[in-house]
Amino acid sequence: MQFDFFPSRTLTLYLAKMFISRILAVLVMLVVVLLALDLLGETGDILAPAGNGQAEILRYAGLRVPQLIAQFLPYSVLLATLIMLVALNQNSEVIAMKAAGLSAHQVLSPLLLTALIVSVLSFGFNERVVTRATASLKAWSAADYGPIPEVSGLRSNVYLTDGDNILTATSLAGSGEATQLTGVTWYERAPGGIIAQTIKAPSATYAAPGWRLENATRFDVGRAISEDAGDLVVGDTLTPEQIDLQSVDPDALSFWELGETIDTFEEAGRRTTEMRAKWWHRISGPLSAVLMPLLGSVAAFGLARSGQLFVRAVIGMALGFTYFVVDNAALAMGSFGGYPPFLAAWAPFLLFLLVGETVLIRTEE
Repeated sequence: MQFDFFPSRTLTLYLAKMFISRILAVLVMLVVVLLALDLLGETGDILAPAGNGQAEILRYAGLRVPQLIAQFLPYSVLLATLIMLVALNQNSEVIAMKAAGLSAHQVLSPLLLTALIVSVLSFGFNERVVTRATASLKAWSAADYGPIPEVSGLRSNVYLTDGDNILTATSLAGSGEATQLTGVTWYERAPGGIIAQTIKAPSATYAAPGWRLENATRFDVGRAISEDAGDLVVGDTLTPEQIDLQSVDPDALSFWELGETIDTFEEAGRRTTEMRAKWWHRISGPLSAVLMPLLGSVAAFGLARSGQLFVRAVIGMALGFTYFVVDNAALAMGSFGGYPPFLAAWAPFLLFLLVGETVLIRTEE
């Protein structure tokens, strides 16, 4: 029996290279298929604005691919684990490794190390690429795939309250007094909460105080009459600072930017449960790739000729996909305040780490 955590250098490199190749193959397959399905549903909307063509479709694909990679990389690691371990089992390579004195953990150690490296690379990719692509794509989608201002600080689906009244915008660009809103709607409500009139405008700028709506159209709900309102100012108490606090998109901020935003919200006495849960999940999410070799390891052991290899592979897949379901449910509960943010982000990871270790130890060690 060998007591080193890793097998020989040759065997470690052999298993790591095999694992990486299958991760990349599965990831490319998933991204290509899912991107094709996504384009089938979005191409019509992308081509709707005048002047849009193939370049805009390629632009959409370029912004969507990083999101798909970040979302389905852990699935790729899981499927690659099952494909690789089933092949090793069928070719009796696992039996040969165990006959040489390797434990189940030593057989899996190259896969765990590779998955850890994938997790670190995934975290960096999410911070440098995915957050920026998400911000650009949401702002572009909010503009119905038409022209958007070429400035920093793009955000979408802004929702603000001014007493009983509500100000919404499909997108926001800039910051401070240079903030620009597009697709603006002002809902003026009566004391009972009933909407008395709505004012829509293609854009709005800060008027210090209030927000100047340009080329606005007013609709009186009681009289059911629509009329041109020209330029007018609404929301005198709304400031750019309030917009910064109420229009934050956690998915479009990097790990460190989100941490600073959470601190700002807490200083202002605002609720930070959802952002704090997503902040923790920025670490636990990529790290979930490390769990996949452990959860899929049930497919590696047991005799292939026993006829139960397919069943073991299905069990490994079921464990992996159950983790993703529990992880999403816990994150949703954390966002609504049902779980503490740290528990919502880390409890599924720690739970399935124990489950995977328990299954591996009780069945193989």
